[in-house]
Amino acid sequence: MKILVTGIAGFIGSHLAERLHKNGHKVVGLDNFSDYYDVKLKRENASKLIQLGIRLIERDLRVEHLVMALDTDIDYIFHCAAQPGIASKSTFENYLSNNVIATHNLADFSTQFLSLKMFINIGTSSIYGKDVFCDEEQMAKPISDYGVTKLAAEQLVMSQTRLGNFPACSLRLYSVYGSRERPDKMFSQLIDCGLNDKPFPLFEGSLAHKRSFTHIRDIIDGIVSVIGKENECNGQIINLGTDKEYTTEQGIEMVEKLLNTKIAITNKPARIGDQLRTKAIIDKASKLLNYEPVVELMEGVQEQIKNYRNKI
Repeated sequence: MKILVTGIAGFIGSHLAERLHKNGHKVVGLDNFSDYYDVKLKRENASKLIQLGIRLIERDLRVEHLVMALDTDIDYIFHCAAQPGIASKSTFENYLSNNVIATHNLADFSTQFLSLKMFINIGTSSIYGKDVFCDEEQMAKPISDYGVTKLAAEQLVMSQTRLGNFPACSLRLYSVYGSRERPDKMFSQLIDCGLNDKPFPLFEGSLAHKRSFTHIRDIIDGIVSVIGKENECNGQIINLGTDKEYTTEQGIEMVEKLLNTKIAITNKPARIGDQLRTKAIIDKASKLLNYEPVVELMEGVQEQIKNYRNKI
C-alpha cells in the first residue's frame, strides 16, 4: 500500500512512518518543520526516515497550491500534522491555520485520490473538555484553542465521508509519551530536570491532574490496526489510550524513583485550558480494532529515560 503521513518528522508521525515501513508499506511523508519546538529534533527524525528509504516532502499544507505537489495515487492518509499543546506562545492564529486551514486544504485535495481507502485523522482527547471520562458519544466541550481547532479539523474530515467523497475516521489519542516526545511534554521535562539538576515547572493545581498516559508503542498499534478495517471504521470516532490513569504527582514520583534523585519544583500559574482529568474509555477500539494497550507506565518511562541517555 502507498501511505501518506503528514507531520511525519514529529513525535507520533515518525514512529508511525517507521512502523508502516516495517510492515512493508510504501510511505510518503510531509512536514513543514514548524519551529514550535527545536527544529533540530525534527531534522534528526527526518534523517532516520530518509535513511530507511522513506520519501519526505517539505511542504506546508496551509499554502493551498503547495498541496498540489503531493502524489494522488495514495491508498491511506494518516493526518498527524497539527499545532499541538496549550503553550502561551501559540496564538489562536497558529491553531487556526495549522489545525483548521491545513486540514481543510488536505481534505479538499484528497477528494482527487481515486484509490483512497481511508483518511485517518489523528485527533485528541482535548476535544472532550475539562474532565474527560467518557465514550465517543459524549458531547465535545473543548476548553482550549487547541481543543476547539482540533474538533473543527476532525469535523472537516468527517464531513467528507458524510458527503460520500472518501471513507474517513478519527482517532482521539490520550496523553501519548515515549522516545522522541516533544521537549515541552511532562515526562520529557521531568527526565531532563532529573538528569540535569533543573527545577521542574509545575503549574498550579496540576499535581492532582489525572491522565491516561499511553506509550507511543500502544498508540501506534492502535493507529495501524485501522488498515484493513475500512468498513468497520468508516465514519467512526475512536478513542485510543490506556484505561489506567495516574496523577501528575505519581508521574513525578516514578521518574524520581527510576533516576534515584529528587526533582526540584518551581511553581507556575495555572494554565488556561488545562484539563483536570483524561481517562480513556476504549470499549469501541477494543471491539472494532482488537485494541489492547500493554505497556505499563514504569516500563514506558524506563524506555524514554534510556533513549534520552543514549542521545546525550
